[in-house]
Amino acid sequence: MTTDPKPNRREFIRNISSAGAGLILAINLPRSGRAFSAAPAKEFAPSAYLSISPDNKITIWVTRSEMGQGVRTALPMMIADELEADWKTIVLKQASSGGKFAGIRLRTSGSGSIYGTWTPLRTAGAAARTMLKRAAASRWRVPEERLRAENGRIVDKETGMRLTYGELCEEAAGLPVPENPKLKSPSEFRYIGKRVLRVDSPDIVTGRAIFGQDLSVPGMKHAVIEHAPRFGGKPLKWNEEQVLAIPGVRTVVPVTLGIKQGIAVVADTLWTAMKARDELKVSWEYGTDAEFSTDAYRTSLQEALKGTGYRTREEGDPDTALRNSRKTLSAVYEYPFQSHSPLETMNCIARFDKDLCEVWSGTQTPDVASILISRQFGFPEDKITVHTPLIGGGFGRRLFADQILETVEIANSAGVPVKVFWTRADDTRDGFFQPFSICEMKASVEDGSVKAVTHRTASSDHSMSGPPLKDLKRYIDLLAPWGAYDSPYLIPAYRAEYFHIDAPVPTGPWRAVWYPQNVFARECFLDEIAAELGKDPLEFRMELLDGPDLDLNGTIIRRKALRNVLKLAAAKAGWGSPTGARRGRGIACNIYRGASLMAQIAEVSVNGKNEIKVDRIVCAVECGQVVNPLGLEGQIESGIVWGLSAALKGEITFKNGAAEQSSYGDFDVLRMNEMPVVEVFTVPSTERPQGIGEPPVVPVAPAVSNAVFAATGKRLRKLPLRL
Repeated sequence: MTTDPKPNRREFIRNISSAGAGLILAINLPRSGRAFSAAPAKEFAPSAYLSISPDNKITIWVTRSEMGQGVRTALPMMIADELEADWKTIVLKQASSGGKFAGIRLRTSGSGSIYGTWTPLRTAGAAARTMLKRAAASRWRVPEERLRAENGRIVDKETGMRLTYGELCEEAAGLPVPENPKLKSPSEFRYIGKRVLRVDSPDIVTGRAIFGQDLSVPGMKHAVIEHAPRFGGKPLKWNEEQVLAIPGVRTVVPVTLGIKQGIAVVADTLWTAMKARDELKVSWEYGTDAEFSTDAYRTSLQEALKGTGYRTREEGDPDTALRNSRKTLSAVYEYPFQSHSPLETMNCIARFDKDLCEVWSGTQTPDVASILISRQFGFPEDKITVHTPLIGGGFGRRLFADQILETVEIANSAGVPVKVFWTRADDTRDGFFQPFSICEMKASVEDGSVKAVTHRTASSDHSMSGPPLKDLKRYIDLLAPWGAYDSPYLIPAYRAEYFHIDAPVPTGPWRAVWYPQNVFARECFLDEIAAELGKDPLEFRMELLDGPDLDLNGTIIRRKALRNVLKLAAAKAGWGSPTGARRGRGIACNIYRGASLMAQIAEVSVNGKNEIKVDRIVCAVECGQVVNPLGLEGQIESGIVWGLSAALKGEITFKNGAAEQSSYGDFDVLRMNEMPVVEVFTVPSTERPQGIGEPPVVPVAPAVSNAVFAATGKRLRKLPLRL
C-alpha cells in the first residue's frame, strides 16, 4: 500500500508540449513512472487509463489483473462515477506491460487493487469531468456553475442545452489540467456503493470468456515440461533421439529458469507433447534435499521451538508471569503445507519477432515479468509486452513469473512461438506452497483473567522472495508474525516470537499469506482460555478489546471498531441461542494489516460418524467504503470457500523430496453440495476502501474448529480438521 502521488503540473506541461490537440493528464497510479504518451488528434485522453473519442465512446484501461475478484468492474466504476459517464457506453481494455503503461505498477496483490487506485482513478475521472464542463462553458459562453455533468453529457441547467462528451473532445483537450479537481461526496455517488453486475459474468457463464488456456498465435507450437520429481534434481540424460522420432515432435530442450529444472518437449499439438514427455525417461542427479519429508520437517520445527527465536513484539514480562502462575495452559497448533491449485493451471505463450518479445499469460505481475525477461534475456524493456487475459484463479500463485521465464526460455531455444501447458499434476506438485507452520501457545490464567500469553511460530520464509534475511524489521513488516505480532487483544504480558527453519519446499504467498496459521492458533487458544475461565468466547473477546487503539509502528489496531464488528456478527448469527445436540457455534475475528476488520461465526453439525458439516457462516466486516456490494459479497463467499477447503480438506505432504498429492482427487477442495449458507453484513462507512480479497480466509478455520468444540467438547488443533 502506497501514498497517492499528487499530480505535477510541470510534468504535465512538459509531457503535453508536443501532443497537439490530444490531452495527456498527469495523474498516475501509485508507484507509477512514465504514464503518458501522445494521443491521436481530437481524442480526449485524460490519462493513460481513460480516453473519449468523438463518437462518444469512453475507453477505460484496467490496470489490475482480473482473476475472479471483480476488478474489471470495480475499478471502472470509480472512474465512471467521477466522470459522470454512461455505464453502457464504456469499453474496457486490459492494460499490458510496456507501451503506454511502461513504468506503471500493474501488480495485483495484497487485496490492494481498490485501495491503491481509489484516489488516483477518482481524480482522473473528476479532472476529465471538470475539463468537459469548462469546454462546454466556453462554447456556450456561460458560467461553468450553470452546468452539470450527467450520464455522459454536459447539461445547461437553465436552458436544457446539452452536449455529449464526444462532441466536446477537441475543446477539452486544449484546456489546462485542474490541479485539485473537486471529488464527489459519498452522497453524490451514482455507481460507487451500488450493486453493479460483473461485466465479465455473461461471457464467463456462456463460455465466451477468453482465458490464457484459450489463446493461440500463428505458428504456435505446444510444450510441456518434465520437471525434476524431487527437490534439487538436475537432468543427466534422457531419450532425446527416441522422442524426436515421434511424429509431430519438433525439439527437446533443457529448462533452467523455473522453480525446478526440467526438460521440455515441443510438438505440433498438446497431446503429442504430453505423450512424448512420457517417453523422455529422464535420469536425475539429486542432492540431500531429495530425502526431504514432512515428518522430518515437523520434527525440526519442534526442536527449534525449544530455543529462542526473533521476538517481534513484547509487552510486560510473560516469562515471569508464566513461571509464577498458579495455572498455566499450553497448546500446539499445526498448519500444513497447502497448494494454490487454481482451476486454470499454469500456461503461457511467448514469441519473438526480430528484437521484440511478446508474452500472453495469466499473471498477477505483468510489469515484473517484463523486468525479469529483460534481465534474463537482454531485451530492452520497451521491446517486451506481457498481455494478461482473464485468469482462472491466482491466490498468490501467479505473483511469480516462473512459468513465463520457462516459456520464453523454451521459445528462444526452439525458435518458434511456444505455448507451455501445465497439467493438473504439474500444477499441484511443482508450484509454490503455503509454508508448514507450528504455533506453540502458552498462557497464565488466574483470578478470573488471563495474565500472560506467548505465541511462538516456527515455519519457513517464502523462498519466492529469495534467501531469508535474518532481519527483525523484515519479519515484523513482511513475514510470519502476521496474526501474532498484531494480535489485537489487551493482555498484560505478551510476546510474539518467530523461528525460521529452512525447507527445500518452494514457498510463496498463498491467499491471506501468513495470517491463516497464526490466527488459527490465536483464536482457538483464546477459546481454550475462555473455557478455562468459564467465560463465553464472545464476551471474553469483548473484554480483551475494551481499551484504546494500539499503535504498532504505524499500524493502528482499532479495538473498539473490532468490538462493533463482533457485535454485528453475534447479533446476526443469534449467538447464545440454542443449537441442539451435536451442533455448535464458533467465533473468530481478525484485523488484516490494520485495515479490514472481520468477524465470523460458524455453525456446524457433527453426525454419528463424526463427520463435520459446516451449515452456516455469518460474516461481519468493516472495510471502508464498499465500491460494489456484489463484488464484496462474492469476494467474501469465495474467501470462505477457500478457507473451508483448507480447513476441512487441504494438506500437501512430502516424502522422498516430492509432493505425495497430484490432483483434486487427493488434494481435495470443497464441493458445491458442501457449501454452507453464507451471510455477509457490513458496517457502513464512507472512509477509503480497504482490501477484501484475503481477509475472509483468515477466521474460517478457527471459527469452525471452535464450533466443533461447542458441538462435541473436542479440541482440534491441526488442519485438516477431523474428529
